[in-house]
This record gives sequence, structure tokens and C-alpha cells, in this order.
Amino acid sequence: MPVTLKSLLPIAMLLGATISARGEPMPPETFSNHPETRWRVFTDTVMGGVSTGQVSFEREGATHFARLSGKVSTQNRGGFIQMQMKLDAPPEGARGVRIVMRGNDEDYFVHLRSRAMLLPWQYYQARFHATAGWTEVKLPFAAFTPSGGMLRAEPRAKNLKSIGVVAYGKDYEASVDVKEIGFY
Repeated sequence: MPVTLKSLLPIAMLLGATISARGEPMPPETFSNHPETRWRVFTDTVMGGVSTGQVSFEREGATHFARLSGKVSTQNRGGFIQMQMKLDAPPEGARGVRIVMRGNDEDYFVHLRSRAMLLPWQYYQARFHATAGWTEVKLPFAAFTPSGGMLRAEPRAKNLKSIGVVAYGKDYEASVDVKEIGFY
């Protein structure tokens, strides 16, 4: 019996893989193969804020991860630092975001942007809490809220163009490590 994409689809779904628009499995980001070429960091200074932040790519033994750190300040109408990756293809068929992370016992957010969003302050957002040990969190698309009016109530996988991890909304020292991020 020949192996076809159609015959492999149920197996991929059982394994939690997301199938991209091109029909290829979309593995989670594990930060092990030149992540600096895919991820960028930016802060509220793009709009006059004063927050400072950076992303570094670290390794502990066999574990690779990204560390988003910095000082979030709400002065001057600011209040965020973000690491963001553009998606090569929308995660067709995904039901949500899966993240494996640890942090400094603070709340952080996953931001999703879709092709329909034209303004830089438009996004979908879901909160997660980062404790000291590595923790897996699944955020269903229904848990994401739009940043304002004129957006759908929840994101559609087929329209997504970027994913970000964000320290946001209050004055604090941010430090969150992300070992894996992807879609389920």
C-alpha cells in the first residue's frame, strides 16, 4: 500500500502536529536552529514608550530556549516588550497555541496577528503565567481576545501571519524563557 499525505494525516493529527497550507507538518519552534533569523524583538519605543528589552537564545545542556527579558514601563503611554516571529504559512487546522515556558512568576501574553490587521496595535491576546519550572500551556483560540473593535471575536488559523510572546501592561522586570512554541 503506497504511503500518501492523505494516509499520514490521521497520524499527524494524533501526534498533535499542525498541517500547513502546503500540506506539510508545521513543527513547533524549539530555538535550536538559528532562531535569530526568525525572531525579532521590539518595545514600546516604536510609539514613544520607554520600556527596554532584549531576546537572547540560550542553551542548558540539550535544551535550547529563547529568553525575553527587560524592564516594562507604562511611562509615556508605553508598557510592552515583545519577541515576534512571522509565520511562513498559516497553521491551517490549528485549534490553539501550545507553549512550553518558565519565568519569574509573572503574567505574560501570546499575541497573534492576522492578515486582516493593518494597524500595528491590532492583535489577539491570551494570558499565561510563567513560574520557575518548565510548564506546558495550551491556549485555545477561543481564549484569545481582540485588541479592539472591528476584529473577529477569535482568530482564524488560516489567516494568521505572526506569533509573539509579550511582557505587557504594568511596570515590572520581565524574564520569560520559551523552550517550545507552536500550534496544536
